[in-house]
Amino acid sequence: MTGNIELFSASAPKGQALAASKIIALREQLNRWAHEYYVQDAPSVPDAEYDRAFQQLQALEGAYPELATPDSPTQRVIGAVMQGLAPVRHRVPMLSIRTETDTEGSGAETFDARVRRELKLAPEAPPVQYVAEPKFDGLAMNLRYEDGRLVQAATRGDGEVGEDVTHNIRTIRQIPLSLPADVPPVLEVRGEVYMRRADFERLNERQRERGDKTFVNPRNAAAGAVRQLDSGIAAQRPLSFFAYGLGEVTPADEGGPRFASHHQVLQQLKGWGFPVSELVSQAQGAPELIAYHQRVGALRDALPFDIDGVVYKVDSLALQRELGFVTREPRWAVAHKYPAQEMVTRVEGIDIQVGRTGKLTPVARLAPVFVGGVTVTNATLHNLFEIRKKGVRVGDQVIVRRAGDVIPEVVGTVPAALSPVAQALAGSDLLADAAAGSEGAARAAPRVPYVPNFRMPRQCPVCASAVVREKGEANHRCTGGIFCPAQAKQALLHFAQRRAMDIEGLGEKLVDQLVEGRIIRALPDLYRLGLSTLAALDRMADKSAQNLLAALEQSKRTTLARFLFALGVRHVGEATAKELARHFGTLDAVMGATPEQLLQVPDVGPIVADAIHAFFAEPHNREVVEQLRACGVTWEEGAPQGGAAVLPLAGQTVVLTGTLPTLSREQAQALLEAAGAKVAGSVSKKTSYVVAGEDAGSKLAKAQQLGIAVLDEAGLHALLAGRPGA
Repeated sequence: MTGNIELFSASAPKGQALAASKIIALREQLNRWAHEYYVQDAPSVPDAEYDRAFQQLQALEGAYPELATPDSPTQRVIGAVMQGLAPVRHRVPMLSIRTETDTEGSGAETFDARVRRELKLAPEAPPVQYVAEPKFDGLAMNLRYEDGRLVQAATRGDGEVGEDVTHNIRTIRQIPLSLPADVPPVLEVRGEVYMRRADFERLNERQRERGDKTFVNPRNAAAGAVRQLDSGIAAQRPLSFFAYGLGEVTPADEGGPRFASHHQVLQQLKGWGFPVSELVSQAQGAPELIAYHQRVGALRDALPFDIDGVVYKVDSLALQRELGFVTREPRWAVAHKYPAQEMVTRVEGIDIQVGRTGKLTPVARLAPVFVGGVTVTNATLHNLFEIRKKGVRVGDQVIVRRAGDVIPEVVGTVPAALSPVAQALAGSDLLADAAAGSEGAARAAPRVPYVPNFRMPRQCPVCASAVVREKGEANHRCTGGIFCPAQAKQALLHFAQRRAMDIEGLGEKLVDQLVEGRIIRALPDLYRLGLSTLAALDRMADKSAQNLLAALEQSKRTTLARFLFALGVRHVGEATAKELARHFGTLDAVMGATPEQLLQVPDVGPIVADAIHAFFAEPHNREVVEQLRACGVTWEEGAPQGGAAVLPLAGQTVVLTGTLPTLSREQAQALLEAAGAKVAGSVSKKTSYVVAGEDAGSKLAKAQQLGIAVLDEAGLHALLAGRPGA
């Protein structure tokens, strides 16, 4: 049919010839985008770009009906069967719903007016009753039950033929594998497989930590899981399901159910055990459709899943049959869109933000773009490796996504090269019109091999300390630590915690006031606070201020291990701080130790040794330590022990569980560590002893399973006295 258009256009008037060429270009581009979206699960443009091109094609085919062909994307449901999955022919076609992209209330009015016109209703006739539902952004699914048992699950595919994905759908816990006895012998339930936002963010975070490819959006993460050949992969991805309709069902005259309305269908689906969205609502006429669109739109950002619009359906099944279908769409339903949550814009620069833990995050500075109901000017790029994986450069056209409370992020670049047909038409005004709104995708030069034009800084942009990336990690970090203003709040809270300097009364809200009011810029400023300054803060009376000053004074007398832990050196926890204090004896010895010397400390490996050395090699950090000493922070120091080999429990690992008669958990841990033991939080084959008190739980059971020695409090004292069998 494409050849016929080309022959026709060669002898047609110029306007018609250009229209034919433009139609060919749009069809080719839409088919390519649809293949990326439905088959590869890797879209290169946002939905809004696809919708815009689709509407342009519809308009052209409407203006030139003689150029319409049965294989046009406007005339069929786009999709394909993935190689490797068995094809399934749908008994009842899975057709798509017409999209109303007018995101205002007038979109609902247009649909209602069209329904009333098709039904030949007089202006004074009662309003039409509808069912309004969320338009889930997931993967359409057909579930076939025979005699109450799930026998097949199939994707939409091209509407006529989909893919058999039963092995993966069985992993979704929300989908029942068997149904109550009252279901008809044949029942096909249709709905949407989707991924919740929180699950999607956790999945992508795990992907980043492993250095694997991240997913563009929850829809494609869900689609990719459903269409895996290995159901084990699908089982590892947290998928969910909502039911919203029926396919083939045993006819009523053969014992099947009789339904009068779509709302009745949904209620029955819920009764059979299928999840149906609580947002489903009946609506009378256009005014209530508009109210529903606005109400759900206001909730959109707070929903735990993505929606890109709502769906209106004529409720009466008899009226649905009367209205019928037009080409690929039912006349009795429409999808009413919201503003797109993915849009295309240009990267104007890449800035660096320093987080409270010292992590450096590249942030794209964008040409302003309206995404998900707000204007976005910045979007996260996560880290240098994400930038390179996505091929992002300053000056590129990129896809930006914003959904709910999730920070806007750049999810990929827009391929610059067009199809051969589109490139041939690149100079025509007609094609330029077709590209309106997707300038970067349609007009940019063909893509050249990726050459990055951004580098991570070697110094922190906030405090000028050195920036490092540890081996095996994707993130760059500032080594400024307790000196860096960007890390001040986190540093103060860590410094003040009970197991560090134990400064009672220094909580998060107070720290916020002290840092944001620039009263404290570094840790030593804590010990320079005065009563009048503290008493002037919100919710700080004289008594509270005096108590905090007393706690600060008391905290000055500490131990070397607590002080080392309080400094917040990366990878240095309580146990490591105690080993450092025991091994070196003095702070100066720790600060002056080489990585090789640090490696002699028990449980200190190369990464931890490098982190300690880098921290104390930073002049800013050494200055903060000296100022804390000058403020009166003191501890007892002793001779270096050169390791813990001389201690009675050196090399032993002990786990505490339950409540001991006279010792608290902290007291027992202190006694064990003083004897050289390592106190662990979980039981493993490497565990030497488990000390169990009252209400000991799973740790005790695991110790018994592994044959590990279990001691009570008396046994603990005997162990500490060197008599483990006593």
